[in-house]
Amino acid sequence: MHNPTSGGRQPQPTPPTPHPQDPDIVFTADFASPTQWVAGRSWAYPDGGPTNPDDDKLDHLVPDASYSRTGVFRATRRPDGFWNTGLLTTEGSPEGFVVRADDELRARVRLPTAQAAWPAIWTWRDGGQEVDVFEYHPDNPDLLELTNHVHGAGSYYSDESIRPGAWMDLRITFGARSVTWWVNDVLAYVDGVGVGHRWHAHLIVNLSVSAGRYHPAPAASTSKMSYEVRDLVVRRPGAGGGGYGH
Repeated sequence: MHNPTSGGRQPQPTPPTPHPQDPDIVFTADFASPTQWVAGRSWAYPDGGPTNPDDDKLDHLVPDASYSRTGVFRATRRPDGFWNTGLLTTEGSPEGFVVRADDELRARVRLPTAQAAWPAIWTWRDGGQEVDVFEYHPDNPDLLELTNHVHGAGSYYSDESIRPGAWMDLRITFGARSVTWWVNDVLAYVDGVGVGHRWHAHLIVNLSVSAGRYHPAPAASTSKMSYEVRDLVVRRPGAGGGGYGH
């Protein structure tokens, strides 16, 4: 029941799916593009990274393209106890794309299976402006976390379709007055507070690794984990094909 409540050969990049039928699409993610995305660095982490242990993360961000540029976001264990992890952000990229109030984001993701995997798509700018399109922890196998940190709203959404390894279709409208989430085309949560009319923020797509404070740390036998993101697009009603909106 859905419950809307408050190593080896590397995969090749998946080309972005064009949407010529919708002139309001202002951003189609090409994770391999160095003009769209910066890899392995984010000011959402102290000093831009590479680590963030105070947020219960074992991440050690790396720019290595095999960790993020294919759309498969990977993490591998390091000898020092941290994990090399993949992160992409539009912050600091040549195009510098930002999502704005009332934009709609859609993405298709395949959830990870390994304990301690912590995938997310989220926004960030100037020390905040965070809205989580989703977060997931396999120890809560049928649950997604949906959060508007801008105005302190959030929900857990559970459904039998949510499970480790499953593909999920995600949609979010960053409404000025109310942020709305859909999961597999089912309405999941309406926060009723929104982000405000002047809100704008950069995109982040990444895989973190939980350190064990709030969710289990990786099993001793686990040395790698991953999840996949496809077909991430941003739609801006009324844009009319005007290209990237900075």
